[in-house]
Amino acid sequence: MISWKGVPQRRVPDLDLEKVDRDGPGGHAFVFWLIVLVWPLWDVADGRARPVWLAVAALLAFALLHVAVVRTSFDGRVPIHVPIVLLVAEAGVASAASLAFQGRWYTMFPLLGLAAGVLVGHMPRNGRGPELPMLGGIGGVSVLGVLVGWAGGEDGGALVANWYGTATAGVVTAVILRLFTVIGMLRDAREELADAAVARERLRFSRDLHDLLGHTLSLMVVKAQAVRRIAERDPAVAAEQAADIETVGRRALDEVRQAVSGYRGRGLAGELDAARVALSDAGVDVTVRRTGPSLPPDADALLGWVVREGVTNVIRHSGAAHCEITVRADEERAALTVMDDGAGKGAAGGGGGHGLRGLSERLAAAEGTVGAGPAPGGGFRLAVEIPLRPDAGGQ
Repeated sequence: MISWKGVPQRRVPDLDLEKVDRDGPGGHAFVFWLIVLVWPLWDVADGRARPVWLAVAALLAFALLHVAVVRTSFDGRVPIHVPIVLLVAEAGVASAASLAFQGRWYTMFPLLGLAAGVLVGHMPRNGRGPELPMLGGIGGVSVLGVLVGWAGGEDGGALVANWYGTATAGVVTAVILRLFTVIGMLRDAREELADAAVARERLRFSRDLHDLLGHTLSLMVVKAQAVRRIAERDPAVAAEQAADIETVGRRALDEVRQAVSGYRGRGLAGELDAARVALSDAGVDVTVRRTGPSLPPDADALLGWVVREGVTNVIRHSGAAHCEITVRADEERAALTVMDDGAGKGAAGGGGGHGLRGLSERLAAAEGTVGAGPAPGGGFRLAVEIPLRPDAGGQ
C-alpha cells in the first residue's frame, strides 16, 4: 500500500519559456486538417455522390474557403470582417453540400468549427462577461451542424457526435491561439522587466561610483595641492602627503572593486573616521557628535553614504573653516546632520547635483527624508532622517 504524508503539492512541469514558440502554430497547421475531406472524397470515388462534377466543385469551394479563412485570420493586414464573411460562405457551402450528399459529408462541420476557432482566436475580447465571438462563431457553427444534420434525417447519436466534434475543434483551436498570444505577452513583459532591472542596476552602479570616487578623488586633489605648495620648502612633508595620496588611491581601487562585487559602503563608523581625516587634511576643523544605540546594518550603511556625500561637498564647494556632523538615534528613527560655516554651496552640492539626487533616491527608497539649504547662522546644512525598522535600509 502506498501512502503520501504531508500537504499535497501541485505538480508543476519544467518549462523553459525561451524554448516555447512565441507565435504558436501558423496557418499551415490548420490547413493540414483538410485531410479530413478524404471521407467525402471517398464517397465521390465510390459513386455515392452524384453528380460528380457538383460534388468535386463543392469540395474545392469548401477547401478554398477554408484556406482563405485561415490565411486572412492570421494576416493582421486584412480587416477582421473579411475572414468573417469567408467563414459565413464556408458555412453555406458545408450546409448545402451536406444536405445534398449527406453521409460522410457531415465531416465538413468539424473543419468548419476549426476555421471558426482560428477566427475567434484572433478576435479581441470585448470587456468582461460572456465571450461573444466564441459564442457567436463556434456556438453558431455547432448549432448549424446540428440543424443541418436534423434536416438531413440524421439520428440522435450522429447529431450529438457532429455537434461535439464541431464545438471541440473550435474551442480547442481558439484556446490554443489565445494561449500563445498570452505567452508572447508574458515574454515581452519579462524582457521589459529585464531591461528595467538593467537600467536600475546601471543607475545604482553609477550612483555608487559617484559616491565612492567623488569623496576619494576630492581628497586626493586636496593632498596633491598640498604637495605642490610645500614641495620646495619642505620635501619631507611633501613626501608624506604623496604617500597619503598613494594610500588613498589604493583604498579607492579597493572600494571600486568592492562596489563591482556588490559591496555598498563602509558603514557609518568608517565614514565618520574617514570624514575626520579628509576634513582635517583639507584644513577644515571638524566636530562629530553621535548619540543613541547602534543602528541596523542597512540604516548604518545608508547614513554612511550621507556622511560621505556631505563631507565630499563640504571639501569641494563650501570654503568652510568648520564642519559639524551630528548623529542622533533612538529605537524608531535616526537623524544625521552635516553643517558647515562656509560661504559656498556646501553640503547641498549645488542643490541639484548627482550626489544630492542619489541621496534623495536612497532616502526615498528607505522612506526617509532629506533636506539641504542655508543654515540659520550662515553656511549650509544637510539633514536626513530615516525610520529604523527591520526592513528599512538603503537601496
